[in-house]
Parts: sequence; structure tokens; C-alpha cells
Amino acid sequence: MPTTGSRASQARRPGRATRSARAGSGMGLALAVVSAVTFGTSGAFAASLLGAGWSPAAAVITRIAVAALMLTVPAVLQLRGRWSLLRRGAGRAAAFGLVAVAGCQLFYFNAIERMPVGVALLLEYLGPVLVVGWLWLRRGQRPRRLTVIGTVAAIAGLAMVLDLGGPARIDPIGVMWALLAAVGLATYFLLGAAEDKEPLPPVVMAWAGMCVGAAALAALGLAGALPVTAATGDVEFLHRQVSWVVAVLGLSLVASVIPYVTGIGASRRLGAKLASFVGLAEVLSAILFAWLLLGQLPSAVQFVGGAFILAGVTLVRVDELNTAGQPESPDPVPELAGSGVQSMAGRPDRPIRRGR
Repeated sequence: MPTTGSRASQARRPGRATRSARAGSGMGLALAVVSAVTFGTSGAFAASLLGAGWSPAAAVITRIAVAALMLTVPAVLQLRGRWSLLRRGAGRAAAFGLVAVAGCQLFYFNAIERMPVGVALLLEYLGPVLVVGWLWLRRGQRPRRLTVIGTVAAIAGLAMVLDLGGPARIDPIGVMWALLAAVGLATYFLLGAAEDKEPLPPVVMAWAGMCVGAAALAALGLAGALPVTAATGDVEFLHRQVSWVVAVLGLSLVASVIPYVTGIGASRRLGAKLASFVGLAEVLSAILFAWLLLGQLPSAVQFVGGAFILAGVTLVRVDELNTAGQPESPDPVPELAGSGVQSMAGRPDRPIRRGR
């Protein structure tokens, strides 16, 4: 019969689409984990520079500027002369550079000057909660039960990983800076998950944002708003004296170029919400690298907190899969009564013709 092959083909298409979606989701999770792990190395590289007399602002400016320089050739090659694409995405790239790259780091460093690092990190990593709230208010994506439970579990685990026990001095101005850093973190995931018809490639997006962020921070440094001091002597890394260039290259390539590019790619495959929760693994990787590189053994509470974070991310992931697996309602069949068109019911051997 003439309709058999067509029906079989239509039956196979959803399976292929599902397999393609799962493959893209798996790649997105892999990119998100790579981004979180490589972001977690920034503390080890930055600590060597700060210990040698570098100011936080100088380390951040150098980090972003060198990373932008590294991405220049790949970004130009990926554009392939499509400069109009860069012009159309200039607003998004500028916002990404000012808020997600420069602003997030600047706000965080201002926060840790007034409050403990653990408290500042906990407030900054409220970013995934802000992403959920934004998607609810802006797009009507109300968080479901598993997402809410996963959020609570992840935040509780984050508090345990950061070891917030004991008295902590809370400064209102520091809280403000830390919450602004959370806004910057949420902006990173929301702008990275571009839904334009022709978005900037991840390499180009990261490169353009870093160029804008480095220029903005350099301008603040030249204006005297940021203390910028650097040194060219050897730094201590892995309990050895190495050139400061080694630390700068590691901070720029391993802790900037790789995580920013893979993080944008992950956001576009997973969406801002899931990518932001997987990004919580950055805290776990930072503790892991502190253990392996600096000999700082995590406590039992931190191990339990890590389990809570992983459980929270898993719940959010299961919620996303449940949503994606819900069947779409079939298109209603229009009634043709009174239109003079003969019904095809009872004649299954003839295919129904559809207008183009």
C-alpha cells in the first residue's frame, strides 16, 4: 500500500530526534563538567600570583586580556569574514563582557574584602536560583517540584562544602557585592544560552566578551578605581619556584579560555537552568585541586556537602528529562462539515492530501 512506507518513516523520525537530543544533551553535560573543573583551577593559579605581590585586579585584568589574545585567531577564523554576525551580536557580547566576565569577578573581589570567602561564595552561587527565578518571571517556566527540591539540596550542600560553621562577620556592603556577583553568574548562563536564529559561536562570544571585559577593567585601573600592582619575579606553584609567566598562562588558558568556551557551549545545549546547576561542580573541583595541589584535605562535612550538590544537580537533570519526554498533544483534525469536502473516513487505503 502506498502509505506503508510513509507511516514507517514517520514512526522512525521521533526515535531519531530523541537519539539526537540525547546525544546533544550528553555532549552538553560533558562540556559543563569540563567548564566547571577547569574553572576550579583558577584558585591555584591565582594564589601563586597573589602570593608574589599581585593585586587581585591585576591578576584578573591579565587573565582576561591574555585569554582574549589567545582566542583572537580562532575567533577570526570561525567568523570567516561574517563580521555582520558580530555586529548583530555586539549588544549581547558587550553585556556578557561587562556583567558576566568583568563585573562578576570585580563584584566577587569587592565582596571578599568585607566578608569571609566561604560566605561570599555561597551568596555568589545563588546564581542558579536567580536563573530559575528569571525563567519563571520572564518566560513563565514555573519551577516544578524536583527542581525546587534539587535547588534546596544543592544550596545546602554548597553551605556544607564551604564549611560555614562558626561565627562569620557579615557586612551589608559585602553582601551587596556578593549578590551582584550572583547576578553576574546568572547573566553568564543566561546570555551564554543564546536562542537567536544565528547566535555568535561560543569561541567568538567568549573572545568578544573578554575583549570588552578586559578593556573595562583596564579603564577602571587607569582611572585609579582599582589598585593594579604586579611583579615579574618567580612565583610558588606546586611547591616549586616557577616563572610568573607559567601562572599567567595557566590562569588564562586552563582557567579562562577552556571553561568560558565550553561553558557557553554547554549552556546552549542544556539551557541556562541545568547548565548553571552543573556549574556548581566548580566548587567541588576547586576543593579537589586544593587537596591535590596544595595538600588541603577536605573534611567529612565537605564530602557530604559534595554528595548533596550532586544529588541536587541530578534532581534538576531528571526534571529536565521528564519535561522533555512528555508527548506533545496531536494536532486537532479540522472539521470539514458543511464545506462541501467529502470525508475520507472509512477509506484508509487512500492517503489524505494536505495543502502546502
